[in-house]
Amino acid sequence: MDYRNIFKELGYDEKAVEKRVRECFDTIYNGPEGVRFYENVGDDMGYITDTGNDDVRTEGMSYAMMVCVQMDEKEKFDRIWSWTKKYMWIPEGYNSGYFKWSCSLDGTVRGHGPAPDGEEYFAMALFFASHRWGDGEGIFNYSFEAKEILKACIHNGEGSREGFPMWDHDNHYIKFTPETDFSDTSYHLPHFYELFAKWAYEEDRDFWKKAAGASREYIIKSSHPVTGLSPEYSDYDGKPTNSEWAIKYNQRHDWFFSDAYRTIANIAMESCWCGENPALAEIAAKIQRFFIEDRNGVMDGIYEIDGTMVEEHAKHNVGLLATNAEGSLAVFMNTKADKKSLEYAERCVRMLWDTPMQTGRHRYYDNCLYMFAMLALSGNYRIC
Repeated sequence: MDYRNIFKELGYDEKAVEKRVRECFDTIYNGPEGVRFYENVGDDMGYITDTGNDDVRTEGMSYAMMVCVQMDEKEKFDRIWSWTKKYMWIPEGYNSGYFKWSCSLDGTVRGHGPAPDGEEYFAMALFFASHRWGDGEGIFNYSFEAKEILKACIHNGEGSREGFPMWDHDNHYIKFTPETDFSDTSYHLPHFYELFAKWAYEEDRDFWKKAAGASREYIIKSSHPVTGLSPEYSDYDGKPTNSEWAIKYNQRHDWFFSDAYRTIANIAMESCWCGENPALAEIAAKIQRFFIEDRNGVMDGIYEIDGTMVEEHAKHNVGLLATNAEGSLAVFMNTKADKKSLEYAERCVRMLWDTPMQTGRHRYYDNCLYMFAMLALSGNYRIC
């Protein structure tokens, strides 16, 4: 497969690009205290801190494993996976096979239930580790661990297995949590499911193939037809949801905010790994057009999905800029893209190159998204 180095195509020196990617990794994993957010623990473990919440989350741990396998950093990958299995894995009973979505830095449980985006990233990172480094013993039998995670994701709640599946069996949509009946558009990773359909247990492969197609459709129907923006949480019909869950915790999630920033990045990787998809690429182009034309290039804020501003400033402006830049992959790969869309895609990439990584309390989420964008746009976010 040909992985495009968009930075190089836009005239940036190839060695400078390689250096920049490595610097991003080192900032997160090897930087000084107060800059990095990876920490070694003892002789064989490590974790990623959500610096905004002072905890460890399956989101960040699974992201970190994906970054490490892409960067060929086996030691850190194994350390993170070891910490995850020791403190976050649910070995038996209700939700067995899933992972507790949040723990304190000492491993104490904070969130007893799972968050499905962690499980899908864990599974994919483990498959890639198996292919890159080979399967080992115990928890380092990577491919077995990945298959078992996916088995739990679709079979919990069946027979003697307690809990609920993470995917709805009627529509093949990933849920926000196993017990809910709504979704999060940014959880939909059809490019992952296409590979799960090849590598999961054979009896589950048809399910994952159907999930890939369903997720492509869901991204389209949950994205606003003009702005391309999607909500954080949405009902199965694609409309923004203010579910009983959100009301219970006095939270809004029917708007375009931090979770939703990832949707355009997912569209980019769908194009990168699975080939041109004009319908999804047009959503990416609409989002970029909204921020370039309507917001004059300001990548910040919280919005209704029709583009109405709710708040001018948000916590993760660098993360938003990074995902919009990553979305340029989809636009550049779309042979039907018009000249203006290509101009905006280039502008988004150059804005990322000119923007440093986030600092301070909110650096965790922003810099995870920044790292993924740098990998993708340099041609280094690959199927292993």
